Parts: sequence; structure tokens; C-alpha cells
Amino acid sequence: MMQISDSHNQKNSLFNAMNRFIGAVNNMDQTVMVPNLLRDVPLDDNGDMKAVRTANGATTAYFHQDADMYSSYVLLKSIRNDIEWGVLQDDGWGKDRPGVEEVSRAGVEEDDLEKQFHYHLNGLHTVLSKLTHKANTLTNRYKEEIGCGN
Repeated sequence: MMQISDSHNQKNSLFNAMNRFIGAVNNMDQTVMVPNLLRDVPLDDNGDMKAVRTANGATTAYFHQDADMYSSYVLLKSIRNDIEWGVLQDDGWGKDRPGVEEVSRAGVEEDDLEKQFHYHLNGLHTVLSKLTHKANTLTNRYKEEIGCGN
């Protein structure tokens, strides 16, 4: 059973990283009263946002330097919704991907699965940290744009 003293060790947990991101996006959402004011305002952050084609042929956007604050705002809210509510299972990701049986027959060992898990967990932590920073940056930039400061 977890004790309260363990909470310090959990600061880097995936759950806490997701909560920090969701909190930052909620703060951004509550601060940005007129999202249309964000249109054509450059984010001026060192992030990248480019369009990529996913495995199912759909196009997805992620941060790049030419993006305006509005597109970043919409994207951050969309990611928050995906975390809170999940993504649709019929998103095309299951197509052309091997099922559990095929993966098992392919000889994937448990240590490989553990390595994959840790690799993706580290990547998810990194992405969530960057997205949290983006949400906080956007919130602060919006305050600057409307003259509220910090």
C-alpha cells in the first residue's frame, strides 16, 4: 500500500505528468476568453509544428514555428480531450497493424516489451512536458497580447 511519503517519488509519474498538462490546458482555456484574438499571432516559441501523415493516411498537425497561437490553442485542447476521454477506436490505427496473436508469433519476448514500454513511457513524459510548456507559454502570451501581463 502506498504511503504519503511516497508522493515525492511520484512527481515524475505518468499520471502526474498528465495532470500537469491537463491543468495547464484548463488554465489556458479559462484565461483565453476570446480565442479568435489568437489568430495570426505567432507563438514565438522554439517548438516545431508540422503536418504529418499517420499510418492510416490521415493528416495530423503538431507544433512548428509558423503556427499561430490559435492553431496551438485548438491543438492543445484537442490533446487534452483525447487524454480525458480517450480516442475513438475506429481511428484507422488498427488497420494494417498486427494483432496480439501475430505479435506473439513474431517472437516478441517479454524483455523486448519491457524495453518498448520504457521507451514509449519516456517519450510520453517528454511530449507531455513540452505540451505543458506550450500551454503555459500560450497563456502568458495571451495575457501579454491583451495587456494583462503576468
